[in-house]
Amino acid sequence: MVVKVENLLKKYKNVTAVNNLSLEIKEGEIFGILGPNGSGKTTTINCILSLLKYESGNIELFGEKMKPEAYEIKRKIGAVMQEVAVFDELTVYENIDYFCGLYIKNINEKKDLVEEAMEFVKIKDYRKRYPKELSGGLLRRLNIACGISHKPKLIIFDEPTVGVDPQSRNYILEGIQKLNSSGATIIYTSHYMEEVEQICTRIGIVDKGSIIALGSKEELKNKLEFNKRLIIENSKVSEEEIAEIQKIPFVISAKYDNGKIFISLSKSDINVLTILEYLKDRNIEFGSIQSEVPTLNDVFLKFTGKKLRD
Repeated sequence: MVVKVENLLKKYKNVTAVNNLSLEIKEGEIFGILGPNGSGKTTTINCILSLLKYESGNIELFGEKMKPEAYEIKRKIGAVMQEVAVFDELTVYENIDYFCGLYIKNINEKKDLVEEAMEFVKIKDYRKRYPKELSGGLLRRLNIACGISHKPKLIIFDEPTVGVDPQSRNYILEGIQKLNSSGATIIYTSHYMEEVEQICTRIGIVDKGSIIALGSKEELKNKLEFNKRLIIENSKVSEEEIAEIQKIPFVISAKYDNGKIFISLSKSDINVLTILEYLKDRNIEFGSIQSEVPTLNDVFLKFTGKKLRD
């Protein structure tokens, strides 16, 4: 087991930031921690890294208890935090060289690793530039290079795509998957559900400092009562007609909102034609029809009763 957290409790005065949280992360996983801002994601990460003291609980990394002075364990870890942490007075090359040098003392080995890290994030052409001369996306890439240059076995990415353009975001996500393919175990925190759904092999949904759902994206979606949602454009439908739609055996729920009918269908006996025939038989006009499969947002709604907050 690469990461084992048991009953972690962290408070800030009277505020409970992490509430008896437990999780295990196996070697080779991309483990996603999904939750809104303020849910306890970053606090949990900082506790795992022994950057914060906590009230109670136990944290083990690579089978050993994690402590602030556990330097041998820390050499196996790379951290790319939400706030970019580089030195403004150093160039791109000098920044990566400095952070790599915290773990790698052999000069030749360090040089090769710095070059490899720059190549990996495609920032070699900017090696003599200073951070203030980089775009937001390039600055994020530099931050990643500084965190991974020493080839850690466990890499933590805390909201690494915040504030970057879509092209840089996709590049970062692809890079994380490449790191995982090369043998690194990844912890990835985000409040962007689509990113977590795209790259993570297992996901923990966190709210109010606790993990409220855990599993692969397929396992999480299987916890829902429906496996398809229809969105039907409609100018007007009565409450009575919506109530009749809800009586159809395989309909879980039906509602009308802002010119559209939203119908959730169960996991069995799905027959969309029955819905359409019902509308035609009652002369209910309808336009385009969309079909959606469940998302992690639906899972979040099920367990929290609200949408994911930004």
